[in-house]
Amino acid sequence: MILKTNGERLWNSLMEMATIGPGERGGSRRLALTDFDIEGRDLFRKWADEAGCTFRIDTMGNLFARRNGKNPEASPVLAGSHLDTQPSGGRFDGILGVLGALEVVRSLNDHRIETESPVEIVVWTNEEGARFQPAMMGSGVFSGIFDQSEIYTHLDPDGFTVEEELRRTKQLGDTPCKSFPIRAYYELHIEQGPILEAENTSIGVVKGGQGTYWTYITLHGQGSHAGTTPMHFRKDPIMGASRIITGLREIVLKQPGAVGTVGRLETKPSSINSIPGQVFFTVDTRHPNEEILAKINVDLKNLVNSICSEEGLENEFSIIWEAPTINFHEECVTKVRNAAESLGYSHRDIVSGAGHDACQMSHIAPTGMIFIPCEGGLSHDEAENTTPEQVAAGADVLLNAVVASAGYLQT
Repeated sequence: MILKTNGERLWNSLMEMATIGPGERGGSRRLALTDFDIEGRDLFRKWADEAGCTFRIDTMGNLFARRNGKNPEASPVLAGSHLDTQPSGGRFDGILGVLGALEVVRSLNDHRIETESPVEIVVWTNEEGARFQPAMMGSGVFSGIFDQSEIYTHLDPDGFTVEEELRRTKQLGDTPCKSFPIRAYYELHIEQGPILEAENTSIGVVKGGQGTYWTYITLHGQGSHAGTTPMHFRKDPIMGASRIITGLREIVLKQPGAVGTVGRLETKPSSINSIPGQVFFTVDTRHPNEEILAKINVDLKNLVNSICSEEGLENEFSIIWEAPTINFHEECVTKVRNAAESLGYSHRDIVSGAGHDACQMSHIAPTGMIFIPCEGGLSHDEAENTTPEQVAAGADVLLNAVVASAGYLQT
């Protein structure tokens, strides 16, 4: 039995959600546990309530919307993602996974299908890591990767803790944030890269995800006057940082498939006519092979030490987050592939370059992901875009993969 979703309804829901926390260029800004994030959650709850779902919220603010099955005691099939965005985020990253899962439930109602197992939509807390770090926080605690009591103490840039904001926004639920038996977990997402669009392929069957290191680097030098300090007398951390960043690029280019990014760079003091005494910057490195990724970061650490020695600087080097490479469950991957084939959509296997809640979930449950193309491969930017047809195709595959895992009876 081949099932289809209502693509127009899903697209309209995506566009309505995008009006909450609007960006400056057509995107969205809903940082985790801000008032806009809660407004988006409330709209989702309204829609899921209209679709007949019941709700629970756990102690990390993860929200579950449940459609019961014929056997309510059976392990549920979960599908979802997140509603929080980057500071200048798009309309689809994460949101498609949540509203695509909602469309699955709506379509099951439309087709009068009773699944054998319950189906649950999940909204994970703080996937992006833009306000509170690390990323994938809610799913990380749920899957046992992070310790909740420690995560509660993490601060945003204004000094508010995760626990304080969970309480303020009334998202701190009574259900303990811990895993339970799950039949399967699926996540629908834009690719966030250019491959599917370049190959004119409708569906990416995600086999797994590459590993990631997040590193904080602080260089300590000597602040001084920009006009009166000769160049050969300087201990200038910004010069050290520039050499390290250039060297990072060379390290990464030596390893095919590797990527490296400096996302933040801050000087103290920040003044046009002062040599800074301190520079802080972040490094994000990724590769599908854990051994190669580890070597990249050893090489980076050695580079930092060498350049600091040459420039007369001290350094602090701290890996704040390490995510292993992920292989998704072959049975779930096969169900996604079979759904795409049955629906007649072009597809290819693909490895995710980004981290997702599905990567955390893969440690505790059979997990699969579905990618659809995005325009120009752009994401984490307000220009992020896809088409109604691509959204509908992804939701169709998600629906059929969920039903294949949950089992069904037509009423």
